[in-house]
Amino acid sequence: MSEEIEIAKQWAVKAHNDLLNADNNLNADKVPFDTVCFHCQQAAEKLLKAFLAVNGDAPPITHDLFSLLQKIIPFNKEAEILEDELSILMPYAVEVAILMAFFCLMQKMLEKQERQLAKLKSGLKTCTLNFFKPHDTNIAIIGTNYVNVLL
Repeated sequence: MSEEIEIAKQWAVKAHNDLLNADNNLNADKVPFDTVCFHCQQAAEKLLKAFLAVNGDAPPITHDLFSLLQKIIPFNKEAEILEDELSILMPYAVEVAILMAFFCLMQKMLEKQERQLAKLKSGLKTCTLNFFKPHDTNIAIIGTNYVNVLL
């Protein structure tokens, strides 16, 4: 058996395991649909890489289904029909999942900072009013307005 076929078989076995994972999750009481879609994306990626391997083209290190498809088209022009189906799976690629998790984390951090800033602003206004009001109400008002502009 040629080395290319052996490598392709290894990719195909891993793709089969991804599909088995997806299938098992679909049969669960609570279906983690994001995980199911991720494993389907992974299976498609590995099958595309198997096709490249069996045709003697070393699969690139990528999770981008479209770039893999572009490498396959010179071997099989009919593979173009996969583009729409692959576009459904692309949002579940590793890079996209990592970026989405990163942006969710960043959003949570920004929301926390906004809450902390609101507390700081409120505290500064209260301190300004408490410090200046007994002495001069106008300065206290100017001070709280300055806090509003500053923060």
